[in-house]
Amino acid sequence: LRVFPAKSIVFASNDFYRGAFGRIYWGSSSNESYSDLENSGRKLPTSLSFLAGGFAGMSASAATYPLDLARGRITGKLAGPGGKKHYKGILNTLVVTVREEGARALYKGVTPTLLGAMPYEGIKFGTVGVLERVFPRKEVDDGNSNSNAVLRKVMFGGAGGISAGILTYPNDTIRRLLQLQGSKGTTEHFAGYW
Repeated sequence: LRVFPAKSIVFASNDFYRGAFGRIYWGSSSNESYSDLENSGRKLPTSLSFLAGGFAGMSASAATYPLDLARGRITGKLAGPGGKKHYKGILNTLVVTVREEGARALYKGVTPTLLGAMPYEGIKFGTVGVLERVFPRKEVDDGNSNSNAVLRKVMFGGAGGISAGILTYPNDTIRRLLQLQGSKGTTEHFAGYW
């Protein structure tokens, strides 16, 4: 339930930010989309690709954070004393969290999530941008162009995802610890990074 809206926001907002950065960088008109800019042969500098991906990740994380918190709590607290489950689904988790801890509890751990989304998505999209520059697409009319383009995107996206995951994993651990505190049976209290 969380993945679909999060990924759609990431990809849509990445195009938005890339277009905005491209218009600023090239001094283009405000009605040109990123696709228009890219189709004209202009490539966004790698640093701006990283930045656009980072902002896209932060946008998606901010919009879908309560769903991420619910997922973390459900998986972290499958059963309480006597085998009784504390949370019975996403909606129930959100309602119980607000009732027991207040509405602000829906955003416990949001700071490391937002700070982690910036490098994670930035590294992911930036890596794809670097790979597209290093291995430019060759226009070949052999009938397999579409399947090669899809395979190319899958390989570049996979490399970006692996790179981002490896480099940002410690932040994800901190984020999960902050999300779980306050739920039934959790006694540890964390205030942030330090």
